Amino acid sequence: MPTPNAPSTPPPPTPQERAVQEVLTCFDAYVRIRAARDSLLSASRVPPREEERAFDDLQQAISRLRTASRPR
Repeated sequence: MPTPNAPSTPPPPTPQERAVQEVLTCFDAYVRIRAARDSLLSASRVPPREEERAFDDLQQAISRLRTASRPR
């Protein structure tokens, strides 16, 4: 029997919740890469191919979220 002071473990995330988290993670990565693209420090700059890959990852994550959000 759990005690009132013991932390309860949260239920596992649903597929939709995992998809939302993935979209947020990909969006954050894409925003950071876009910001680095215009950086004044040459060491911080990101090649266009990396930006394209981050954008593609974001698009795929959004597609998975749409699939997970469809009513069954």
